[in-house]
Amino acid sequence: MFVYLIGAGPGDPGLITCKGLDALSRADVVVYDYLASDILLGHARPDAEKIYVGKVAGNHALPQEGINALLVAKAKEGKIVARLKGGDPYIFGRGGEEGRALYDAGVPFAEIPGISSTIAGPAYAGIPLTDRTAASSVTIITGHEDPTKPDSVHNWDALAKSASTLVFVMGMKNLPDISKNLIKAGMDPKTPAALIHWGTMPNQRSLDSSLEDLPAAALREGFTNPSVIVVGHVVSLRDKLNWNEARPLFGRSIVVTRSREQSSDMVSMLMSLGANVIQYPTISIEEMEEYAELDKVIQGLDKYQWIIFTSVNGVQYFAKRLRHLGKDSRAFAHAKVAAIGPVTRKEVEKLGIIPDFVPETFVAESVAEGLCALGIKGANILIPRAFESREVLPDVLREHGAHVDIAPTYRTVLATGDKEKLMAALEEDSIDCITFASSSTVRNFMDNIPQDVLKKCQKLRFASIGPITSATLREYSFEPCVEPKDFTIPALLADMTGFFCPDVDMSSPYYTSLLKLGINKI
Repeated sequence: MFVYLIGAGPGDPGLITCKGLDALSRADVVVYDYLASDILLGHARPDAEKIYVGKVAGNHALPQEGINALLVAKAKEGKIVARLKGGDPYIFGRGGEEGRALYDAGVPFAEIPGISSTIAGPAYAGIPLTDRTAASSVTIITGHEDPTKPDSVHNWDALAKSASTLVFVMGMKNLPDISKNLIKAGMDPKTPAALIHWGTMPNQRSLDSSLEDLPAAALREGFTNPSVIVVGHVVSLRDKLNWNEARPLFGRSIVVTRSREQSSDMVSMLMSLGANVIQYPTISIEEMEEYAELDKVIQGLDKYQWIIFTSVNGVQYFAKRLRHLGKDSRAFAHAKVAAIGPVTRKEVEKLGIIPDFVPETFVAESVAEGLCALGIKGANILIPRAFESREVLPDVLREHGAHVDIAPTYRTVLATGDKEKLMAALEEDSIDCITFASSSTVRNFMDNIPQDVLKKCQKLRFASIGPITSATLREYSFEPCVEPKDFTIPALLADMTGFFCPDVDMSSPYYTSLLKLGINKI
């Protein structure tokens, strides 16, 4: 019996603390609110009960008293409960109320602080709340006071005359009054001020203005809650410090159609470049239903002169089966090894094997051409691959006199993501690009999403990893905006960034550093 009141941070899932993630991963029950990221829920145990109690203006999934009672009831069932709250539980998060309810009920609890949106939102918009040149203190104020109170609890004279940076939360409805009260109390109407909407999130927006013009600017640009209001001279520093919104793909919504098993690096790189990533996996990588055929091949591996790997998955699943049979890389001693491209090559190298051949262009046709030039007549060749794959490579090798065996090592099956969410984004024409890394992702996507909806989108573009995938895309009458010369994910993202941001120097240390951060998942 225990309850953790966990601050999930302001929205960017990477801002939760290590201690918060640890508590979340051990919980039997997760009670989460509207601002807790779906990505964070993926860190909960698969068997954990997940209960949504989110609150947004005018729509309370569960009143606060009900949340308090729920936490007590679940804990008294002898369970570990993680109460996952956006921001910090004790900064305008009503975590104190929940803690008192648990104390009164005799339930032990701990509060795990989180990064508040009052700090992170401005930071992600290039606004330091304190700076030696602009402000030595900060005051955090609720912009949504208790409506039952007869008078404002704020000392507007003190706020207006202080040298503090002022940060108002939940204050968009009262923004005109906030501006008016500060000016009336003596604050210079020209004082720099800013708004940050959905701070730290992929759809973050911000603007800076003067205190007197901020309400009109907010109305003109359509700013609503959740937005943080910042008033003070620190706002003027954001011209040089706005690192987040300066990233090349900031504000772009990119759909990734690869399987979740394959997409982590691609998603990380896109996020490092500032993109809003929508994962919509169209394929799933799964084990074979039975491995008798592959096991037989592995037991007779010494008869092959060449083993050709055409994907990272092929290497991983083959190696897994190799270990299952009590074997390791020494089983490759009698054969040469080919890899279809640099990513597959790196996976082979993890086995302690340096590939003997990697083609200059990373498609099956180039593998076949290169091997034929090396002389393969009469050679026994093994290709570990997906259960269903193109037959170009084995057909060409056989035409040149090789004996080719196919060893299915894994299956690619149809998968679908959150179709409702994707369709809503397409209907709003808010997606900039859909990426395809194989022909199967194209076909599965087109089978699942109505093409007439895609054709109505004015801003939507398509990115293809190579000519084979592009040819499949053209079968559906769609033309890719980019197709890299090197058929790799980094090359695809580089060309896509260049397409959307032609002024970005793709060879600059800034750009290459962002990609590296994504690859390393920092």
